[in-house]
Amino acid sequence: MTVRVTLVSPAASTATATACFEDGHPLTEAGRQRARRAAGALPSGPDPVPASGTVRCTQTAQELGLAVAPAPGLAGWSAGAWRGRTLDDVAATEPDAVAAWLADPHATPPGGESLVQLCTRVADWLNALPEPSAAPPAPAAHGIVAVVEPDVVRAALVVALDAPYPMFWRLDVRPLTATVLSGRQGRWNVRVGDPLTADR
Repeated sequence: MTVRVTLVSPAASTATATACFEDGHPLTEAGRQRARRAAGALPSGPDPVPASGTVRCTQTAQELGLAVAPAPGLAGWSAGAWRGRTLDDVAATEPDAVAAWLADPHATPPGGESLVQLCTRVADWLNALPEPSAAPPAPAAHGIVAVVEPDVVRAALVVALDAPYPMFWRLDVRPLTATVLSGRQGRWNVRVGDPLTADR
């Protein structure tokens, strides 16, 4: 039996337009409305669903009619001391640190985690998922649904495709889209970028 995981990115937040490192930013009103209109796009399943635990992921889930349980393995990428700042601001004051962070997957922001650490814990979460039982009741059409930060989706894609770490920087995850992984440990198929709408 295969595992099916649908990773839902949060709707637009106040940090989306400014490229700000996550700092508890809420959804914009437009983001809330779009998520509310998409309620019902995902089938009912196990409740609550795993999530990154950030404000925008929690609010997105609420507007979609889902209860969430923060999953440590799916937490957003920790930016440490850069949390709440924009990338431009950090680059202006700490250019060498930012250059190292962008070029070396083992580099970490002060007090944060590296890209390798992010991908490793997301891989651990995926690999720990139980395979669905063949006995009734049959698993839901989407299997496991999780509402997670875009960085987590990108890390999951790197893991699923066994891609080199630099590929992470070339992946774009749009707000309120679904990325579906299907398969089993070490062998995943991927469908990316489905817009989340009620008529999906």
